[in-house]
Amino acid sequence: MDAIGDSAQGQRLVNFRIFYLITQLVGIAIIILMAAWISLFLGGFGWSTPAIEFNWHPMLMTIGMIYLFGNSITLYRGLRYARKKNLKLSHASLFGVIMVLIILALIAVFNSHNMAKPPIPNMYSLHSWIGLSAVILFGCQWVAGFVSFMYPQVGGPMKVTYMPIHIFFGLFAFVLAIIAALLGITEKAVFHMGAEKYSQLPDEAFVVNSIGALIVTFAGLIVYLATNENYRRAPLPEDAMLLIGHDDERHNLLSDDASSSS
Repeated sequence: MDAIGDSAQGQRLVNFRIFYLITQLVGIAIIILMAAWISLFLGGFGWSTPAIEFNWHPMLMTIGMIYLFGNSITLYRGLRYARKKNLKLSHASLFGVIMVLIILALIAVFNSHNMAKPPIPNMYSLHSWIGLSAVILFGCQWVAGFVSFMYPQVGGPMKVTYMPIHIFFGLFAFVLAIIAALLGITEKAVFHMGAEKYSQLPDEAFVVNSIGALIVTFAGLIVYLATNENYRRAPLPEDAMLLIGHDDERHNLLSDDASSSS
């Protein structure tokens, strides 16, 4: 029976690695296609004119709120053999990097709107409403998660209680970011090409639609990897040894793998 169990566990790990590799390839493809769209059709990158400055917004948001955010959600499961303390630090640090990218992306979009002649109104579209909601929720997740899981003064029972909330709102923020991205690239494509040209599916439209399809695929893979119980990270022996004598942290050890989907 143990041999059968080990074999099944090994197969689950193989399946996870396959899906995880596919997820990484899809995420990298999204970044490459986004850079290609901006470089070939939207004038490239720079800070010289409002239109060019705007291009940093979709690029940085794609890297931060899609690719890196997705990877932060699956970090515990993807790096399952790393020490838990290191994973916590990496998870929090990755959130910090994403926040920096978000700030730069928001500066780019607000500057490009305000400096345009005539100025373009801010925060009027559904894309901006959902996007800002995703950003605010992400920021709250980062602060609440840092306080709850990085401060030793917070007891194990409280961590256990907060963990399902952290998981849910982490995935919810990611889904909001995906929706905002799809709305944003469609909005930009229609503004740039015009509805009539877009409907004829020129090369630019094909690139835009491919980006959108890959974003949906990436999101589906991330949610699948994060919610499949077969792919949970098992606590390492050294994690348990590290926590001997710390009752609060033993509570956290029992539930902390759930943060693999936070």
